[in-house]
Amino acid sequence: MTLGVDLQECPPLQRQAGPHNSQGRETTQDSNMNSKAVYYSNVKTDDGYCPTKRRYVQKDGSCNIMFRHVPDEWLLYVTDIFTTLVEIRWRVMFLTFALSYILSWLFFGILFWIIALIHGDIGDTNNEPCIYDVRSFTAAFLFSLETQTTIGYGSRGMSENCMLAIITVTIQDIISIFIDTFVIGIVVAKMASARKRAQTIGFSNIALLNRRNGHLCLSWRVGDFRRNHMVEGTTHALLIRHKLNTTGKADITYHDLEIQNSHVILATPVTIIHQINDSSPLFKMKLQELHKESFDLVVTFTYTDDCSGILHQSRSSYTPSEILWGQQFEEMVRVTQKSYRVDYAVFHRTVKVPLMKSSAEDYELSRHPPSHTKDQRKVCSLAVESEDILAQNHSSITIQQEKL
Repeated sequence: MTLGVDLQECPPLQRQAGPHNSQGRETTQDSNMNSKAVYYSNVKTDDGYCPTKRRYVQKDGSCNIMFRHVPDEWLLYVTDIFTTLVEIRWRVMFLTFALSYILSWLFFGILFWIIALIHGDIGDTNNEPCIYDVRSFTAAFLFSLETQTTIGYGSRGMSENCMLAIITVTIQDIISIFIDTFVIGIVVAKMASARKRAQTIGFSNIALLNRRNGHLCLSWRVGDFRRNHMVEGTTHALLIRHKLNTTGKADITYHDLEIQNSHVILATPVTIIHQINDSSPLFKMKLQELHKESFDLVVTFTYTDDCSGILHQSRSSYTPSEILWGQQFEEMVRVTQKSYRVDYAVFHRTVKVPLMKSSAEDYELSRHPPSHTKDQRKVCSLAVESEDILAQNHSSITIQQEKL
């Protein structure tokens, strides 16, 4: 029995130096930088503390949430049986449909056998039967099967002097139409579901923090791996913080992140950008504080498929160890004489860029101090530029040494 949870975060994995691109800058491979699921917790059980790993939303977009003690859970699933059958696995759905047909054949076969038994057709070949050639339970089951599937072999059939059997056949035909319609609708809805199409929309394995137009920005990539592209797509980002309060219960807070380019068309991969300003929950976060945080950055892409016209949504998430500081994505679109060429081999690759280790708040204050004189503002601005130049020179020296 779980008594309490103590959140602890594992230290971020050390990233090995990757190969260099044509400009001589270090690049990171997707296999090296992708460290999945960085939160560990010590869960207190009857056997002591045991480490577990969890995240709010998985990389594939599925929610890492388990429901317990839902009131009338089975009743809710049964009342919404259409959605339940659409969401279950194919093998379970086929088994359910096979059982529905077999049970309906068996049920009406029993009814026809009872009708024949009451009419005196079982074991008596001299009287006028209610149903021709139905003088046993096997024959009654075969007649039910042939009636519902409209096989009609010709030997078994209805007589005009048995109204009860005629009414039963009519009811079976109506129920058969309902079952066929329901099965076809479920199969079509399941084949046209958004899950398989959503798998062809890819998010970068990592998110990046870098400077764009003089502001600290958070960015990640999204791309479509199919040739037919969406009519329109909308991106959304949500920062989910989860902490334990003094009573041992989890407090979960949600923060919407403002996206600059929220409406996109994925003809080519797009870098989604969130500018970290005073309204952003990341505004006061420094580099040394990033991996101590406990949050999930959940990103979604909602779009309409131009082939089917169906609305889809793809999801992914990033934990603090999957957010790299001072990196930017490597360019993957090349312009040729006839077309634009996209190289998905570099979809997850990044290159280092100079960036201060301070928070966006400190960076904005250093650029525009509220109470400093003109000379002090100039000194602060020069200090910021000097730090960027030193970081850039240090990166250049490191690259030269690696070349030697």
